[in-house]
This record gives sequence, C-alpha cells and structure tokens, in this order.
Amino acid sequence: MLKQHTTALCAPDLAETLQKWQDYLQFERRLSPHSIRAYTSDIAHFITFMHDHLGKPPSIVDIASAKITDFRSWMSKKAMSGAQNSSRARSLSGLKNLLTWMDKNGIAHNPAVANLRSPKRAHKLPRPLAETQAREVLENADLLIPEDWIAARNRALFTLLYGCGLRIDEALSLNLKDLPRDGVIRVHGKGGKHREVPVIDLVERTLQDYLKLSPYHLMSSCGSTAGSPANQKDPVVKPQDDALFLGTRGKRLNQGMAQKAMRQMRGHLGLPETATPHALRHSFATHLLQNGANLREIQELLGHSSLSTTQRYTEINAEELMRIYKDAHPRA
Repeated sequence: MLKQHTTALCAPDLAETLQKWQDYLQFERRLSPHSIRAYTSDIAHFITFMHDHLGKPPSIVDIASAKITDFRSWMSKKAMSGAQNSSRARSLSGLKNLLTWMDKNGIAHNPAVANLRSPKRAHKLPRPLAETQAREVLENADLLIPEDWIAARNRALFTLLYGCGLRIDEALSLNLKDLPRDGVIRVHGKGGKHREVPVIDLVERTLQDYLKLSPYHLMSSCGSTAGSPANQKDPVVKPQDDALFLGTRGKRLNQGMAQKAMRQMRGHLGLPETATPHALRHSFATHLLQNGANLREIQELLGHSSLSTTQRYTEINAEELMRIYKDAHPRA
C-alpha cells in the first residue's frame, strides 16, 4: 500500500489519483496483496524519483508531460542501485499499468512511455524439489516446533501446498468455509478467478488434525465440536477472523511466518535454499508431469491463464532426462 510518506511527495491531485488507482487494483482487478504491494512499491520509487528530478512534488500534469528521457533516467537509477532486469521490467509494467488506467479514465495521457522498451527478462525455470525432498518436508514440518497445534498447522499448510499445488497466498487466504467438500477445494486465485482442485486423503487428514489441535474455535465452524489440546490449560479462545490458517495470536497467518518455518526446517534437513513454500507448488506440477499428467490438466489445476506458463515444466523434465541420460548411458 502507498505510504503517507509517498503521497506527501505528490501534489494533492496526484495523491488522490494514486489512491483511486490503488482501490482499482484491490477492488476491481482483485489483485493479491502481494501484487498490490509490488505495484505500489514501484510507483512509490517513481514518485520519489520525479520529486527529486523536478525539484518539486509532481502533479498529474507533470506525469502526463514526462518525456521518454525522464523514464529512461528512472530506469537507469534503478539499474545503478543494483536492480536486476526482472525487477526493472516489473517496475515499468507497474508504471504502464498506472498510466493506462489514467488514460482510460480521462485523467492524463502520456504517449512517451509506450515507446520505452522493457528490459529483457532472464529465462528462469521453476526450481522444484525432488520427490524424496518433498516427502522430507511433509514428514518433518514439525521440526523445532514445541507447540503441537503450530506443528500440525505447518504440516497441514505444507501438505496442502504440495498436495494441491496452491500458491502460498491462495492457501493463506482460505477461510473455514473453504475447507474441502466432496473431495475438492475451491480456490480463490489471481484476478478474482476461482478453480476447484481435487484433494487427496492425506491433505484432508492433516487439515483435520490441525483443526482438532488448535486452541481456537476452528472446528465449531465446520460442524464439529471444538476443544482445546490435551495439554492446553488456558480456556479456548476465539480466533479474530475466519481464516483457516492462524498465527499464535489468532490472526490470519502471514507469508513471512510460513517462509520462516520453511527456512528453519530446510537448514536442519540440509535442503537447498530453493526449498521454499512456493517450491512445493512447482514440485506438485513437476511430479504430476513426470507421472503422466498432461499440460492442459496441470494448467487447470495451477490456475494458469496461459498454457505457455505451464510449459515451463516440460523444460524441467527435459533437463532431468538429459541428466539421467548422461549419468546412465555407458558412452555419454
């Protein structure tokens, strides 16, 4: 979200416009909180640059009259500060999104930015875990966690990510009403899109184990009787929202805590740094492909809008086949 410091650097008309654009991203585009943070962070950097570049708070007129040399200067400054091509490409995409929205709403028109080429992104492949590594993650999700219910929560979350291929923000945005029914879970994906993903028994069991151990009234919302853990002396307390995955204070679990749990676990298991919560989603897709699923099916399960995004996983399989060939062929 745009911080007060950023809006203070703008002229009042631009500050008001930026707030309306942010509302558009959140309520009309229904972007994820992660995407909104990325967009607003990039725009905040651009506003700070323009403030210093012009020597005054930029207004809508200043943004509309910015030249291609101004945009290139901004991109150059980001490059000099160490931003990679992918980061600069994302920043430019965020700025173009804002200017396109302003143009469509009759607020301002800037033709110069359309002539600015996006930095070429490096072709990066997803980094899945091996099947044995994924199994280690699920079996050791309670590593170093003294509280039984938090250990069960971590296991349920990581099992859900690997068992259903969810994005981490999709899993953490689930509410109690979204629990699996009739063998499927309804997922709220990017751009307000919904999809249904089959749920294996292991995922359902770990979710139920977590709900039974939670000190909060989780089970009462899904038709069962809630109770505190056997070793819980304090009375059962109510969660502060209807989130499925909760933190220690009863609020919705945030990504940072899930990532921290994975970092601690992979350090003790000797797993690579690529072992992240999102890597479990990559592993889900890769292992399905290795075991015979077709790309269209995987595309539907992952919620990809484009098949080309899903096709990245075929490149992983090709690399793995080449590695096996070189290791196994007597003349390789």
